Amino acid sequence: MEFHHEPIMLRECLTLLAPERGGVFADGTLGGGGHAEAVLHALPETGRLIGIDRDGDALAAASKRLGPFKERFTAVKGNFFQIRQILDSLGISGLDGMLVDLGVSSYQLDNPQRGFSYHENAPLDMRMDQNASFSAYDVVNGYDERELTRILRDYGEEKWAARIASFIIKARQEKPLTTTSELVDLIRAAIPAAARREGGHPAKRTFQAIRIEVNGELEGLSKAVDEMADCLKPGGRLAVITFHSLEDRIVKQAFQRMERPCTCPPSAPVCICGKQPTAKILTRKPLTASEEELKENSRAKSAKLRAMEKI
Repeated sequence: MEFHHEPIMLRECLTLLAPERGGVFADGTLGGGGHAEAVLHALPETGRLIGIDRDGDALAAASKRLGPFKERFTAVKGNFFQIRQILDSLGISGLDGMLVDLGVSSYQLDNPQRGFSYHENAPLDMRMDQNASFSAYDVVNGYDERELTRILRDYGEEKWAARIASFIIKARQEKPLTTTSELVDLIRAAIPAAARREGGHPAKRTFQAIRIEVNGELEGLSKAVDEMADCLKPGGRLAVITFHSLEDRIVKQAFQRMERPCTCPPSAPVCICGKQPTAKILTRKPLTASEEELKENSRAKSAKLRAMEKI
């Protein structure tokens, strides 16, 4: 199937990143290249964009889409968590702007064989990097009840986490769970009928939690935000789009630490720790999609956009 990408809050991202300033920009979650294409169009002719993604399908599709930009665009297979290593390998000392969109791409959701969707029957996969050896199958069939409960509760904010974990453990004693439909049926059985009528699809939170665990999306995110900010030149900007409260909290707290790094007690008359701000927050409250955008793209509903500028 064709790799397509509806770039979330595109206008807002461009306003915050201000690529018309020129320089070197990076898209840490390239996807189908929607954000990247808009940034490249806005960049002066001397500007350059580095597109990073773990998904080989995404890189191939985006490289084709962005081919007309020639040497102004460079595709890199990798994880933005290693942004410093990636830039060093390209001989780039600093960035003028960087964007990361932490959501799952439309292609990954809509391609049944990738196993991200609870609406389609597929193998239990959910790997963003298809060369990775660890998949949703390993989480569902390998984690003990305590660990399953933890990730469903912490990453999915699922209040029926313990009950769902118990049902998974019992079912896999008969045979391994291999498909998304099997997992969805178990979740439906585990959640009481009254609760299933609330808050959308009953499997949504469990699938989110397993996907986060498979791809290590939260583990190390705070450090990655710090590293991305560190890679910016003075005046460089970082924009991050999140899709659930755990991600948003990590990004918010990281930005706050950069803007207000002082660790002195509130009662101290003057700062003695000597820590100076390294960033200015550009979004006091996260930006969300407009009503107009939500009509066109319902997947933007939970998106939040935060941005900062390096001092």
